[in-house]
Amino acid sequence: MVERTRIEQPLGVVTDWARQRPDIRGVALVGSWARDTARPDSDVDLVMLTTRPDHYTARADWAIPLGATQIVRTQPWGPLTERRLLLDGGLEVEVGVAQPTWAATNPVDAGTRRVVTDGMRILYDPDQRLAALANACQSAAQGLPIRWRRGDRSGRSRGP
Repeated sequence: MVERTRIEQPLGVVTDWARQRPDIRGVALVGSWARDTARPDSDVDLVMLTTRPDHYTARADWAIPLGATQIVRTQPWGPLTERRLLLDGGLEVEVGVAQPTWAATNPVDAGTRRVVTDGMRILYDPDQRLAALANACQSAAQGLPIRWRRGDRSGRSRGP
């Protein structure tokens, strides 16, 4: 397993930054880092729920406080848009920018369900949307465990 300390500092920066922005309604770590299967070349995958997605998909200045030196790619993926950031030190962070409706629970979008059940660690969730989404996905799996954890302010997991 890859050393988690490599991503804990950037996750803390993202979480603190999100707390200061009223338009950010949730941030979650997803993918290989969330399910503890990251490789040395794995990027960091985040989902960011915002009431102002155009602000983050059309501009680049928002990424500077996160330590980004450049935005490598912008790619739409259904209801979210990927912004791939290159951070100081070479770490790549893929930020999936989406409306809070990405976390809708009635019904849960099939693509959203795949992201959540493949591994999600909640970093910031002031409205409990991501927690409700995780619970809805777990209930739909008829009691089968999914891999999600709630992170504390520092990004360390506390459990569901």
